[in-house]
Amino acid sequence: MGPKRRSQRNLCDGEDVVVKRARIEESGWTGVNERTFIAVKPDGVQRRLVGEIVRRFERKGFKLVGLKLMQASEELLREHYSELRSKPFFRGLIAYMSSGPIVATVWQGLDVVKTARKMLGETNPADSLPGTVRGDYCVEVGRNVIHGSDSVVSAQREISLWFRQNELQSWEDNCSHWIYN
Repeated sequence: MGPKRRSQRNLCDGEDVVVKRARIEESGWTGVNERTFIAVKPDGVQRRLVGEIVRRFERKGFKLVGLKLMQASEELLREHYSELRSKPFFRGLIAYMSSGPIVATVWQGLDVVKTARKMLGETNPADSLPGTVRGDYCVEVGRNVIHGSDSVVSAQREISLWFRQNELQSWEDNCSHWIYN
């Protein structure tokens, strides 16, 4: 059985068009090919932290394979945060996340999910160490600048929600031999 693909049907001038989403069970998403989803939230974009965040991931040695600035629809956000729908803060979260542009990114590299979570810091900025994104730039949970996938499975699901397959790039990183043994 080949890789599973998510698709979404759109009507375009009376034609039924299939939009292919990123494959969520693509082989090779382990080791140096592991991928994660990182989103700079509206407060991070408004505060002009996108370049700093991208710089941190590039300097760590991770490879950028997807990036876009977008206004997320409420439908996309409800699906992305579906596991939180019973929480009292859900409506406020959706309103906040749809209040401005988001920079959605996909990063690739060895243990990128686990490492990215450490780079971001704790969800509550008060618990985040200096040197982490949230430790350096955030004060309260409701404006914590950034989202990062919490597992490889979550990363695969989130990437497939935010990116189409043709929006993810596969390219040769000439520095990889200086990063990986």
